[in-house]
Amino acid sequence: QVQLVESGGGLVQAGGSLRLSCAVSGRTFSSYHMGWFRQAPGKEREFVSTISWSGATTYYRNSVKGRFTISRDNAKNTVYLEMNSVKPEDTAVYYCAAVPRDANVDPPQFDKAYDYWGRGTQVTVSS
Repeated sequence: QVQLVESGGGLVQAGGSLRLSCAVSGRTFSSYHMGWFRQAPGKEREFVSTISWSGATTYYRNSVKGRFTISRDNAKNTVYLEMNSVKPEDTAVYYCAAVPRDANVDPPQFDKAYDYWGRGTQVTVSS
């Protein structure tokens, strides 16, 4: 069993920054690709970013490219999402997710591919 716990969310003004963290326990962290997703009120959950087990490959949704950076520290069993120049439309509950690297060569960009999920952390961006 794999447990994921997100932290770092909060209220931030537009143009500001936040760093989300997701601590993973239960299995070998480096065995998993990791992803960040978000869900705004009344909307479906959407892909934000993903990183391969080694950190060598990353993907972002177009609307966050150049503003968000995903990274991981396999020694600390933690994946991060650095959010800069945030906008009100970034307001959502942010979830991290994990999928075994053996299941996919590349880290997947759709939520149904992921096996394990955290409970989420709220990010609210005020205008």
